[in-house]
Amino acid sequence: MLYMHIHQLRDRKLNITQIAEELKVSRPTVYKYLEMDFEEVHTYVSELYKKPKKLDPYRDWMLAWLEEYPHLSAAQIRDWLLERYPDLNIGESTVRLYVKELREIYQIEKKAHTRQYTAVPEQPMGKQIQVDWGETKQKTVNKSEVKLYFIAFVLAHSRYKYMEWQDRPFTTRDTIRCHENAFRYFGGRTEELVYDQDNLIAVSENAGDILLTTEFQAYVKERQFNIYLCRKADPESKGMIENVVKYIKGNYADSRTFKEIDDWNERAWGWLERTGNQNVHHTTKKRPKEVFTLEKQHLLPVLPILSEESISIHSLTRNVGKDNTIRYSSNRYSVPIGTYNALPNNEVRVAITDKQLVISHPIDGTIIAEHAISSEKGKLIQNRNHLRDRSKQIKELKMQVLAHFQMTHKAKSYIEEIMKRYPRYRRDQLLILLRVAEEHPTYLEAALTKSIDEQLYSANDFRDVVHYLVKEELDSLQRIHTSPPKTIPQISISMRSMDTYKTILGGTTNE
Repeated sequence: MLYMHIHQLRDRKLNITQIAEELKVSRPTVYKYLEMDFEEVHTYVSELYKKPKKLDPYRDWMLAWLEEYPHLSAAQIRDWLLERYPDLNIGESTVRLYVKELREIYQIEKKAHTRQYTAVPEQPMGKQIQVDWGETKQKTVNKSEVKLYFIAFVLAHSRYKYMEWQDRPFTTRDTIRCHENAFRYFGGRTEELVYDQDNLIAVSENAGDILLTTEFQAYVKERQFNIYLCRKADPESKGMIENVVKYIKGNYADSRTFKEIDDWNERAWGWLERTGNQNVHHTTKKRPKEVFTLEKQHLLPVLPILSEESISIHSLTRNVGKDNTIRYSSNRYSVPIGTYNALPNNEVRVAITDKQLVISHPIDGTIIAEHAISSEKGKLIQNRNHLRDRSKQIKELKMQVLAHFQMTHKAKSYIEEIMKRYPRYRRDQLLILLRVAEEHPTYLEAALTKSIDEQLYSANDFRDVVHYLVKEELDSLQRIHTSPPKTIPQISISMRSMDTYKTILGGTTNE
């Protein structure tokens, strides 16, 4: 059939490149079939199938995988073979050529996947581990779909990798446990660990002053390693781990069927041994496993036992649903109306203390809701106060504040920016603005202009600006009232005798 298609396209005046692209075969294959007649092709194909090849016993497996998942790479197929047949000794190039032949014979097109690579500075041995999180959706053995989450670690010099999976979102406690498992897997730790600004470990980074969550701060203090935070998807800071996450998703997790989490992790660690840390790295041109034997000598030792203080707090991360509830232990617990879409990624922190469920803001830790934990299943635990729709109150309050400004458009933009920056404190911010507007109405426009010019987007900052302007004016008036009055300069007057005037007038002194 391939021979006939090639000649048909040639009869339509297509050139070699066009034929190769149309049929998804190589140009040498097109040349080869054009130079043969039908009998020669028949003989060639017959001989091709008579000549035994090392992968022929696995041909049906490979063909079934390619037909079901056409995008699979030769590296993935090799890994799947090694997972199923651990004693199979086969080279990468052998699998690559065999897969290429199967694709051409059975016309299985591979979908193009563009992968971006970023040049990053080479790190010395034992200097740095890069860490990141990822998630995938996997088909299960029951033909359903499940969402899985993983954390990945990579030694920046050797590219030696470790990963761990969960069937629920990671908490800070999970993250600490996985760090310990990674250190055991590596046989030590580096001087520095690199992360993005993930809410599980960091609250914020203020001009270089890193504010860590309470749990992770205790852990870092215990393990005494340095932390470097970078922006998300920043290839210059942590391009290695970005590529590792893509590699795990695209090679290990892609098209693999999920059974249960322990089995999934066992298979993942097996993949690391035979593929993830075994295959030649495309940048270093070395096998991570071989380079790691040298880098391991430069790692810092890790004591086997952690103090209870560093891992004592039990907290979780949960998503807020559209109905303004979170799910915990097969029940739904309410949060105030308006919480949904008012938080980063619609996530809240959940802590369990003394049979109480405490729901808090993921960044600043402000308590959003508290509930007694229910022992039942499938229940809605709801606080009646959460049913109040405060959004109308916020709108009305905003209109009251705007009514005090003359530059309404400018004031509206300023207030909206404040509400955007302080979503959980919109009402408090508006009340501060309203109080200031009622107390000092004549200073609002000047304070608004100065606040915008100085990028002071906070009600507290606005109040301080108004107080500053008031004080400046009072000081100016005080200087005017307390300054001494102007004095008239004293002029000295000389006195003349009467004889002088009589002489001038021509009189005598006796007259």
